[in-house]
Amino acid sequence: MTTSLKPWPALWSLVIGFFMILIDTTIVSVANPSIMRGLDTDINSVIWVTSAYLLAYAVPLLITGRLGDRFGPKNLYLTGLVVFTLASVWCGFAGSVGALIAARVLQGLGAAIMTPQTMAVITRIFPPDRRGAAMGLWGSVAGLATLVGPILGGVLVDGLGWEWIFFINLPVGIVGFILAARFVPRLPTNSHKFDILGVVLSAVGMFLLVFGIQEGETYDWGVIAGPISVWSLIIAGVVVLVGFVVWQRVNRGEPLLPLGLFRERNFSLGNAAISTIGFAVTSMSLPLVFFYQTARGLTPTQSALMLAPMAVISAVLAPFAGRLLDRVNPRNFAVLGTLLLASALVWYSLLLSPDTAIGWFLLPSALLGVANAFVWGPISNATTRALPPQQAGAGSGVFNTTRQVGAVLGSASIAVLIEARLAAEMPAGGAGAAPAGEIGGGLLPEALRAGFSTAMAQSLLLPAAVAVVGAIIVACFARPKAAVWGAPGAAPGAASGGAPGGAEPAVSRQ
Repeated sequence: MTTSLKPWPALWSLVIGFFMILIDTTIVSVANPSIMRGLDTDINSVIWVTSAYLLAYAVPLLITGRLGDRFGPKNLYLTGLVVFTLASVWCGFAGSVGALIAARVLQGLGAAIMTPQTMAVITRIFPPDRRGAAMGLWGSVAGLATLVGPILGGVLVDGLGWEWIFFINLPVGIVGFILAARFVPRLPTNSHKFDILGVVLSAVGMFLLVFGIQEGETYDWGVIAGPISVWSLIIAGVVVLVGFVVWQRVNRGEPLLPLGLFRERNFSLGNAAISTIGFAVTSMSLPLVFFYQTARGLTPTQSALMLAPMAVISAVLAPFAGRLLDRVNPRNFAVLGTLLLASALVWYSLLLSPDTAIGWFLLPSALLGVANAFVWGPISNATTRALPPQQAGAGSGVFNTTRQVGAVLGSASIAVLIEARLAAEMPAGGAGAAPAGEIGGGLLPEALRAGFSTAMAQSLLLPAAVAVVGAIIVACFARPKAAVWGAPGAAPGAASGGAPGGAEPAVSRQ
């Protein structure tokens, strides 16, 4: 049967699952030292627990957005939620780092199936004059999840063990499934052809690039095996990705990456900007958590609580920013947010020392909270608000892909930089001066703490620099048309893809 759509219950139902999968991009960071001890592994291997998830999350996003258009976003969302939840249980029972990485890959695939459906539903069920508030909520959830993840992870690791950062997803997944099945409507579908060659090229290119970057320091940027070197993998990854783009250009069928979307200036800039934010937010947590636990001896919960001001301030400010997005140029908020993000990371870098009073670290944490409130929602809104409904799945798939590509590269790059700076700053030959289990496995000997802190401080300058690049990109956003904002005198629904007169479309719930 058909009924008048109630978009807000549908959106809140989707937000539960979306929040859960985004938390899992950061919740592992605070558990890394405990996972290293529990599974008897090293820093590089435990970083792959995050990188494998991010890589499996990023690569399929282009096609899962299209699958939502073809089979319906509700069906795809529920399928992905089941895969993600079951994979989370597997993660908790993993007895080796290899098994954990494999389970995280499956978990990432489930997340990739779910994520594009949330943005597609927003674009399709909210009229343009109400889409800003909805996208503001979506964006604020994305920002809040990256902050809550480490805090929740710390509490669970200290109280129950690292396995419970994954087991907690089981009850949340069940509740999310019931609510989504009840409140998310079934939307009209469109036929699509699927670009299998495009999927293969994008997956192979991303894997070669990320593996080469992350494993470079392990092999001293030299030969891995036989004629295969680190640089040959990186170059091959770039070549394959260029081939992917060329194939998308010449493909006469239905390309995986609809390059025509990039004719919209804000869509192009927004995708570039969100990749820098994904890079910065993902890469910043690792140096901070290792510093707190390894150089200052804090427990996982204590180190996570050092990030509490971020979560609280972001949660308070983000809804206000979201409500203003239909009346104010999102670019203004986004420029402010990205610059504050970079400033907070530089501030952290200046403070990171074994002798700094611990209370000082709460100040840049608070500044990060302000930054996040003005980054996620405004960039998401400015990027996607002009997309017509028939391109909602493809557009959201591209947007989420670029965000996750940034996160993958951030995770891989910060791993390389940390290892390089540890080798340069740690006394008596670098990180090898302490056993692998001791680095990140508890408070370091006093003689090693200063060098370790300096290495972490220097590593934070990388996400800070990338955030500055993001601010420059955001500053180039074009001012959206008044009709898209729903400004006075603009007809509701005047933006491309809006329901005539701002009316909510009739859809089937069952």
